[in-house]
Amino acid sequence: SSLSLCGFRRAAAPAAICPCPAHRPIAMKLLSVVALLPVPFATAVTPIQKVIQLLDGMVEKGKAEKHSEEVEFAKFKVWCDDTRAQTQKSIDDGAAQITQLEADIAKATSDAEVLEGEVNNHDNEVAKSKSEADSAQAVRDKENTDYMAQHQDYSESIDAIAKAISVLKSRSADVPQSLMQLQKSSLLPAREKALVTNFLALHEDSAAGADGAPEANAYEFQSGSVIDLLEKLEIRFKEERLALQKAELNAKHNHEMLLQQLTSNIATHTKQSQEKSAMMASRRKDAAAAKGDLEVVKKAKAGDEQMLSDTITQCHLKSKEFEDNQVTRAEELKAIKEALDILSSSAVKGHADTYLPTLLQSRAKARALAQLRSSAQPKAGDSRARAVEYLQARAKQLGSRYLSVMAARVNEDPFAKVKQLIKDLIVKLMEEANAEADHHAYCTAELATNKMTREDKSAEVEKLSAEVEGLTATVGQLASEITELSDSISELQGSRAEATKNRVAEKEMNAKTVSDAKEAQVALEQAISVLRAFYNKDDSEASAAAVLLQEKGRSREPYTGMNGESTGVLGLLETILSDFARLETETSTSEDQAASAHQRFLDESAEEIEVKQTTADHKAERHRQAEERLRGTKKELDLTQKELDAALSYHDKLKADCVDTNLSFTERVRMREEEIQSLKEALNILNGEDTLV
Repeated sequence: SSLSLCGFRRAAAPAAICPCPAHRPIAMKLLSVVALLPVPFATAVTPIQKVIQLLDGMVEKGKAEKHSEEVEFAKFKVWCDDTRAQTQKSIDDGAAQITQLEADIAKATSDAEVLEGEVNNHDNEVAKSKSEADSAQAVRDKENTDYMAQHQDYSESIDAIAKAISVLKSRSADVPQSLMQLQKSSLLPAREKALVTNFLALHEDSAAGADGAPEANAYEFQSGSVIDLLEKLEIRFKEERLALQKAELNAKHNHEMLLQQLTSNIATHTKQSQEKSAMMASRRKDAAAAKGDLEVVKKAKAGDEQMLSDTITQCHLKSKEFEDNQVTRAEELKAIKEALDILSSSAVKGHADTYLPTLLQSRAKARALAQLRSSAQPKAGDSRARAVEYLQARAKQLGSRYLSVMAARVNEDPFAKVKQLIKDLIVKLMEEANAEADHHAYCTAELATNKMTREDKSAEVEKLSAEVEGLTATVGQLASEITELSDSISELQGSRAEATKNRVAEKEMNAKTVSDAKEAQVALEQAISVLRAFYNKDDSEASAAAVLLQEKGRSREPYTGMNGESTGVLGLLETILSDFARLETETSTSEDQAASAHQRFLDESAEEIEVKQTTADHKAERHRQAEERLRGTKKELDLTQKELDAALSYHDKLKADCVDTNLSFTERVRMREEEIQSLKEALNILNGEDTLV
């Protein structure tokens, strides 16, 4: 029941079995397959033809598997490329973040160090100003103590002089006592002190001598000179006391100005020290936060780098495996094609066509005689009916139009034509299966690629949309902040202009006040000098006239002026003079304070304007960069949205061509295989009928 094709070929054409030694193993395997074929099947298809059919099936299967592997590798390659790109982008972003964070850390650390130095400088200035204030207060206390002592000396000396003048004029016995009190004054110059001493000695001599003695006359003469001297000393001491008072007022004013300046410096440096200490703490906190972020980003970057390395290794190994498999499959297909060429050559197929039919005909004769003997038997109709019944049952079971048509043709056509139709239909179904497999592989790859593209583009659109929203909010916020800073700068500049205008007017008013006070003081001093000169002169003349009247025996004293009232007037004028001096001092002090405050306001406002202008410039630059990034992000979003729309449109097209609506690809393959198997079984039935015939 078996035919040893290999042995037959060695007997028929030993030189043509394996024209190439490299093909001998393949030929031996193929011939061994042919040897196992049953003879009834060989009556319809020769063994060589059956081997060629099997090899063709192997070629188709190899191509399908090779194509399927190519599709799978294409999807894997897309995954590798996307993963590498995304991971590399994440690594690049991490590197950029690390660079930025390191720069932020360095900047924050540098700012903190600079601020620490400035805080130390401010603290040193505060300590220095406090020390200067303490020293100035100590000096001022000493000056005030000295002033009080000198003022008391002047007041006591003036009182003593006034008393002495009164005693001398009244020729009282208290002259020695009053002059001795005056003699003890530390303010009395040496010349005047000697004169007072001589006068006291003369007074003692005159008191010891007779009434008409020459010492008494000398005493009378000396008393007039002493009175003149004392009156001049009184004027001098009053002027010096007034000068001392002015000096005290000026010293007090200067001390207050110095304390005010030092207090202002202390407050300013203390405030700046506190503000910069807060800024220093904030910058150190920023540096610490940036260091924490840096560690997180470094770890994430290291993880991404490890993932990239693993992905590259995996993709490389998979790629090498794919390339090796493709080479093996290509070599396998090449070997099968070469085997097909060998089997299709005249050396194999020609000899098989020549010798194998002769061998088969010897058996066919016996079958022909048996056919003639049994020509009256109705078995052929039963086989045909059985084939028709089987095809119709399978067609109904599978819902196959092809099997229904073939059942009808088997019932109508002769066996040879029907069998050829079955064979053609099997070939057609196999071709459709291969075509559908290719189409399914194409659809699978395209749908997978399109899905990945849609997911990536959708995620990118969401990300870009979020960036656009964030950048839009940032641009609006920066614009608002820039407007606020510009308004604040304009307000400060307006305040500076208004303050300068007011300062100019105040300065002019203070200058006029000081000028008027000085002018009034000059006039008052002139008035006081005129009155004092007049009343002092009248006093001298009145004393001389009184002496003369006494000598002449007259009891009525001459008119010497309104001495009592003049004393009150002079005192009032001196008070007014002191008021104008105080007005000058206070106005000058107020002017200096106002000028200092105005200059401090100008300096502080200028610094604030500079800070706000720098901040505004920085925010304007950030605003420009944000707008530029917003435009670029919007453009990128539009392009990505177009790519997503194109991917969605292509997906709709793929759905129409590739997505199963009724039966899945697996079900269609199964049904088609069952159709092919049913056709093969029907063909076997017909072949069995033919054999029986």
